Amino acid sequence: MNKPRLLIIGARGFLATYAVQSSADRFDVIRGDRSSSAQPGTVQLDVADSSNVDRAFRQVRPNYVLLLAAMSDIDRCEAAPELAFATNARGAEHVANACVRANARLLFTSTAAVFDGKKHGYGEEDEVSPLSVYGNSKAWAENAVRSLLPSAVLLRFALVLGFAGKIGTNAMLDSVMQKWKAGQPVFFPIRETRNPIDADSLSKIMIGMLANDRVSGLYHVGATDSISRFELGKRLAARAGVSSDLVRPLDAAVPGRAPRGEDHFLFTDKIRKVCNLGVQTSDQMIERCFS
Repeated sequence: MNKPRLLIIGARGFLATYAVQSSADRFDVIRGDRSSSAQPGTVQLDVADSSNVDRAFRQVRPNYVLLLAAMSDIDRCEAAPELAFATNARGAEHVANACVRANARLLFTSTAAVFDGKKHGYGEEDEVSPLSVYGNSKAWAENAVRSLLPSAVLLRFALVLGFAGKIGTNAMLDSVMQKWKAGQPVFFPIRETRNPIDADSLSKIMIGMLANDRVSGLYHVGATDSISRFELGKRLAARAGVSSDLVRPLDAAVPGRAPRGEDHFLFTDKIRKVCNLGVQTSDQMIERCFS
């Protein structure tokens, strides 16, 4: 029996690598990315170009779509707001429109950066209040996806942990470990609190939600407890066997760094109830990255 066809957009990214692995048993996976490729199971797709998106959809004819493509470097978004909006906001709109025409089911990934981080804990019903260009572009995209495709799943998370296993991605652990192995200290903000999730767990949750046609709407996902980035750095170093001397606190503003919310703890009661997820702590997420 033929498997349903899943188009993963943004397939060269670090999270997409996990998503491809998690979906292989259930779907016929097609990897979409801006880079032109003649490899089997791939399609060239630039979300910022609506005609290109439509062409790719006609070629692939997906039943399911996982939209991971984004300009996710917050500082780069702040420096290039028009490009960020074209990719993150209009790009999501283009994909949602294509899904409507193809009658394809969509899961769109968003971010805790749609909130200002001025209180502890945000639920799905809280009003968005982004501080950054990145957060604004994602908030705009959420509205576009929800209005065009009410059956879509929108998934917000605050911080994803994991190793990409290849160069050219935004995987935080790869960058941090590279510096630590070279004996270089890494500075972690002490005032930024997040509830992280590991890439493997997140990819399996995404694929499970996408495959369940009864699930739709907005969900938050992450650990059930919050942790500062500095404390996270210390725990990562301890797990990796790295000297704590290489973990440094960052308390001062960094020139050129885009504004971040201090407390981006996302409540996860809704998704744990709907998806029957157990308690998942920050320490468990860290351990999974190294297991």
